[in-house]
Amino acid sequence: MFLQLLISGLSFGSLYALIALAMVIIYKTSEVPNFAQGEMAMISTFIAYTLLEVSGQSFAISFIGALIFAAVLGVFLEFTFLRRAKDPNILSLILITLGFEMILYGLAGWRWGADQRYLPFPVSDFDIINLGTAVFSYLNIATLLTALILMFILFLFFRYTKVGIAMKATQQNPMAARINGIRTHRILSITWALSSLIGAVAGILLAPIATLDPNLMLDPLLKGFASAVLGGMTSLVGAALGGYILGIIENLFGGYVSVEFKSVVAFMIIVLVLCFKPSGLFARHYVRRV
Repeated sequence: MFLQLLISGLSFGSLYALIALAMVIIYKTSEVPNFAQGEMAMISTFIAYTLLEVSGQSFAISFIGALIFAAVLGVFLEFTFLRRAKDPNILSLILITLGFEMILYGLAGWRWGADQRYLPFPVSDFDIINLGTAVFSYLNIATLLTALILMFILFLFFRYTKVGIAMKATQQNPMAARINGIRTHRILSITWALSSLIGAVAGILLAPIATLDPNLMLDPLLKGFASAVLGGMTSLVGAALGGYILGIIENLFGGYVSVEFKSVVAFMIIVLVLCFKPSGLFARHYVRRV
């Protein structure tokens, strides 16, 4: 039973890690948690469903189309609403993301309705591999591998590409980045596009496990946010590890303690971490002196 719970925890932890990474990328840039992240992923998943089921496109084309849409949606939010906010502060920017979340939620309900749909996926959740007394599906393996590959690509992107280095410079000191010739507004747009794209991948991987409806990402968004808080809102590696830790703890709690209170674990972690280590387990705590 422990091995089975561990495997399931790693699978769901991969999804939480992707959502946490998407939120941390934005937070490191603007110090604002993007609470529209879940609905952006949800509506991008609906785009993949529409291309696949309504337009009759292949899964590869539908997947790429959904990622392109997600990137454009991220740029649209940053350029249309956040960049043009008058005298922006953290609270007003958070409210903008919450408002955009409600807009997307209502739009999805109006366009696709509340009916639960199934997103066909090339890897089945019913084809399984036996590992002793535990079993894990091909979809579990695909989810875990996709998340790890995407994290590795992100590591290479931020470490070795000019755009990735420019994003890190913008995150650390926007004024110094502008002085050195970096177009910070363009970098911010790219950051939002990248964050939205990562969230869309999580949504598309989640849809075959859950059911596709406007509520698809409500619970995973909270779990992803809890993962980011646990690992550290300023640490990409910490956010990813936080996702896996939360996924494993949540599954073990559900298996050995209570399934009914399984979802409470994420909120317990948020409260405990904010009380005892506000910077997270894997991020440094900085004190600003005035």
